Amino acid sequence: MEEQKSNARRFIEAYNKIDYALRVQHNFKRSLSFSDMIRKAVIQNHIVRKYEDDLIDFGRLRNAIIHKSNDKFLIAEPHTDVTEKIEKIAKLVSTPPKVIETNCVHDVFTVSYDVTVQNVIEIMAQTTYSNIPVFKDGVLIGVANGQKIIDAFGEFMLAGGDAIDFLQHKSIEEIVALPSVTKYFEVASIDVTVEDVMNMFFTNRKLLCIILTKYGKMGETPVGIITSSDFMELNKIIENY
Repeated sequence: MEEQKSNARRFIEAYNKIDYALRVQHNFKRSLSFSDMIRKAVIQNHIVRKYEDDLIDFGRLRNAIIHKSNDKFLIAEPHTDVTEKIEKIAKLVSTPPKVIETNCVHDVFTVSYDVTVQNVIEIMAQTTYSNIPVFKDGVLIGVANGQKIIDAFGEFMLAGGDAIDFLQHKSIEEIVALPSVTKYFEVASIDVTVEDVMNMFFTNRKLLCIILTKYGKMGETPVGIITSSDFMELNKIIENY
């Protein structure tokens, strides 16, 4: 029967897993200290950002557990709850869950670029979808968003436009092509992780949705969509991972 590992050994193994994963993922040099690496990774990694204080403390604890740089000579034993927490973080950092495997990915309803704004509004009312990808000749050109349509309608009316003309004669392509709308969506591959998605929403506060395709290309058929309203659920997945 395999001998049960001590908390100290489990802690060091989890620490080393975090150290290795972050250096590989973010191309950090071996000469960079663990604490400096954590502070740099905060900008790029949601998991590190979420557990920054814990990781800094774990770096100090690691130095208290081992004698100098010899991982084989352990001189302290951490509590079980501390050991379990660093193991959880190590799992999140080294093997984060893929978002496609969660219940945060929704079915995708798409429309053609030449349908009218009124058609899109009716579809949103029927489906309750507030973000609908728009395709032209098989290529994604934008995402129709309910609030952005209202904003465009308001600007159109303030400029003296006619409501019927806007609704029945303006194509949705004209709305999604507006500069104010083009930065509100991103495309990612089905391999994108929960951590990646949360970081995308964090770095682009205007982001409304992420469209998933097989390889993350604009010309591919979407297989799912994640919206900003899923952020809290994604955070729960990380908490319970």
